[in-house]
Amino acid sequence: MRSVLTLLTPLLMLGPAAPAQTAGAVFYVAAYIDVQVSSTNQVIALIKQYREASRTERGNSGVNVIQETSRKNRFVIMEGWKDQSSFEAHEKAPHTAQFRARISAIHNSPNDQRVHHEFAIDLRPPASGPDTLFVVTHVDVPPQRKDATEVLLKALAEESRKDPGNVRYDVFQQNAGTNHFTIFAAWKDRNTFDSYAMQKHTRQFREALAPMLGAPYDERLYNALN
Repeated sequence: MRSVLTLLTPLLMLGPAAPAQTAGAVFYVAAYIDVQVSSTNQVIALIKQYREASRTERGNSGVNVIQETSRKNRFVIMEGWKDQSSFEAHEKAPHTAQFRARISAIHNSPNDQRVHHEFAIDLRPPASGPDTLFVVTHVDVPPQRKDATEVLLKALAEESRKDPGNVRYDVFQQNAGTNHFTIFAAWKDRNTFDSYAMQKHTRQFREALAPMLGAPYDERLYNALN
């Protein structure tokens, strides 16, 4: 298997560009919720209500909620909306406003919502089990490093999907700043994730990315909120 670094040089010559966005493009939304520890059970109930209501909306293609393993009072809500109009309708929905108002009364930090388009999407059917470990990683680079980072991320996604225990590996690119990316991955269990972290292509990716980063490499572990 060729390494990420081997793939980088010829692909950089192609100058890959971010996908063009249109009103019909799919919207992938990540919302980060951090609440007071004493309110953890309360927010779980609120998130579940929000999840069920959002899944019934026109244009919704999924709402997944994950809970951070080390800090149980922090969550990520990952949503898919088939186009801009369905996303905007959801933003104006009464249940969305009600949910955010209730969260604002118990949060540790304001709601952090990031809207993305697809960049390197996993075409495999979704799969998860009781021990599935979800990993969300932020990759932020200066604008002039965007193209080189795109090459690295595409190669990483392709190789990581072949690793034992990987069940999902998506990379999303933020609409507001295309030099910001979110990796949303899932592994069969903690052991397979730990093995992935030691893979040659994983380590080469991180070594190549490190000098280009505009912010610390932020990788956090989560379990599904059922």
